[in-house]
Amino acid sequence: MSDIQRAGTTPRYSDYTLHNGVVYCVEVPPDEAADIRTQTAAMLASLETLLASAGSGKDRLLMATLYLTDMADYDAVNAVWEAWLPPGCAPSRACVQVVRLAAPGWKVEIAVQAAV
Repeated sequence: MSDIQRAGTTPRYSDYTLHNGVVYCVEVPPDEAADIRTQTAAMLASLETLLASAGSGKDRLLMATLYLTDMADYDAVNAVWEAWLPPGCAPSRACVQVVRLAAPGWKVEIAVQAAV
């Protein structure tokens, strides 16, 4: 049985959780007023930093789930996502439309698991 490690833990969430060599994290956009491309790029930049702090990286992603409030944004999100990922490192991925996210201006949210 291995230990569970958490970083940036608040009463509601942790920045990441690490268990059995896998890091779990979720990112949301920092700017509710930004367009979908800007929200996605900022979120992925933050995710990259978070993964690095856990001893992982975007080239180690195992699974990603993207939540969009509007599937009309799918192509724009994919363009940013594909430019961000290193070639040959795409994880398994799901993309689903949701009615809304926790903050009214969020257009996208991502949950990932990555190998450490």
